[in-house]
Amino acid sequence: MPQAIWSGAITFGLVTIPVKLFTAVRTSDLRFNFLHKADGGRIFNERHCTVCGEKVEYADLVRGYEFEKGRYVQLADDDLKSVNPEATQTVEILEFVELDKINPMYFDTPYYLEPEKKGRHAYALLRESLREANKVGIARVVIRSREHLAALKPNGEALVLELMHYAEELVEQSAFDFPELKAEVAPAELKVAKMLIDTMSVEAFEPEKFHDSYRDAVLAMIDARVAGVTIATPEAKRPTATNVVNLMDVLQRSLEQTRERAAAPEPASAKASTKKSTPAAKPKRKSSAA
Repeated sequence: MPQAIWSGAITFGLVTIPVKLFTAVRTSDLRFNFLHKADGGRIFNERHCTVCGEKVEYADLVRGYEFEKGRYVQLADDDLKSVNPEATQTVEILEFVELDKINPMYFDTPYYLEPEKKGRHAYALLRESLREANKVGIARVVIRSREHLAALKPNGEALVLELMHYAEELVEQSAFDFPELKAEVAPAELKVAKMLIDTMSVEAFEPEKFHDSYRDAVLAMIDARVAGVTIATPEAKRPTATNVVNLMDVLQRSLEQTRERAAAPEPASAKASTKKSTPAAKPKRKSSAA
């Protein structure tokens, strides 16, 4: 059973829905340890006090804010909650807006909101209301001593709370050199480019079709190293920009190749993998080599 990382309530207007917050993303990153290159010894990052020099356990740590050079104010978790107890226990919906009116760059990390037993009816009502109106709730919530901007979205049977970036956290586009929106584009090139997009388009996004092939390659290399086998590394080919002069030719050839692939019969192995999609198996090994 997943472990809740926060519990509180959704509030909008005078409605209160008790909920628990759960992580919605599962990482499959490969974990490496650092070793001493000379003798292969494991390197540990340990916490030591700069005053007494002793090793400090995690349970003995407190937060400290440096208000002057070398001088700190200590703050416990209860101190942070006492500043605004209500803010640390509520997902306060401030307004509602259509999802497609929000720039996707503002979205960051999704979490599941699971209702407590006594809040299930109000939870379902809010979820269906958002779905019918095609809107999301813009809210604020305090998690781990920081106030976040967040969007409350219906997602199947669930309500998902997606933490968002504040406007000042995004780098301004004016800092970069992008082509102007009304840049000169040849009508013929635009027509073929749109045809290529149409040819490569699918009815619906199927995330189970994709997996981390780079991770698989790294694991294969690790298995080979453990077995004492050296894998030949392919020569890296750096992509080169398409020359403006032959852009039309490249578009035409891309369109032809895409059409040929679409017309080719699908391999039996590919059909089997799409019929039954299973998460990538976690390696049995315990990665201990850098």
